[in-house]
Amino acid sequence: MVMEKITARTNDKIKHAVRLGESASLRKEAGEFFLEGARLCFDAVQTGIEIKQAFFTAKALWKYSEYTECIIAKSGICYEISAEVSQKLSDTENPQGVFCICAIRNDVSTQLNPKGKYIALENLQDPSNLGAVCRSAEALGLDGLIVSGGCDIYNPKALRAAMGSSLRMPVITSDNLPALLKEAEALGMQTLASVPRSTATDIRRISMEGGVICCVGNEGSGLSEEAIGACGALVTIPMSGRAESFNASAAAAILAWELKR
Repeated sequence: MVMEKITARTNDKIKHAVRLGESASLRKEAGEFFLEGARLCFDAVQTGIEIKQAFFTAKALWKYSEYTECIIAKSGICYEISAEVSQKLSDTENPQGVFCICAIRNDVSTQLNPKGKYIALENLQDPSNLGAVCRSAEALGLDGLIVSGGCDIYNPKALRAAMGSSLRMPVITSDNLPALLKEAEALGMQTLASVPRSTATDIRRISMEGGVICCVGNEGSGLSEEAIGACGALVTIPMSGRAESFNASAAAAILAWELKR
């Protein structure tokens, strides 16, 4: 396949790709996201994500040929880029030289399964935490993830930390977590607020029969009082030593394990 070559870091297509990686509002407006890495781009193709544009360095085309050949076969338009352009596009110190602009999926159900098990995240600010939660949720077999506020799942760091999980599993976004929790209760689901309080119930003593949503809050301030008030019960993860709380992604992984036990 003959590809158009891009050698200028100021090329409009390159500038658009960089902005997609930087701006959640542009991602939402354009219905696109930017993806970096040979394996991640390959996983996107395998998942059925539409690849609108793909960019490869000459080195990447032979070094990662088992991935790039598949990506090229499924991509709308492909470009060969210089090492300098690759560095401009990359969010990492040593880029692999494989990048894609992908269409945000609209074929994944955003409806709650009344019998499903979900982790809900409120205002997570660290994209690496968000990606790690996605990865744990898929690995432990949750029915989906709920994301309310904070960073979005298409943030490049979140995509990298999720290792493809956020592209495969259902992710429901909500601007109003308390309202969504009330809707879940109306469907007969159990709603739990994870809080570091001595008055909360040990998560191990909660029955996980039927549909359950367990909420995890912001890294610094935890869940909002509105979200806590909308939940049917408060739960906590027992801790030893002098630690006051868990990292958000660690807490979510423990809670996800309990949801599926």
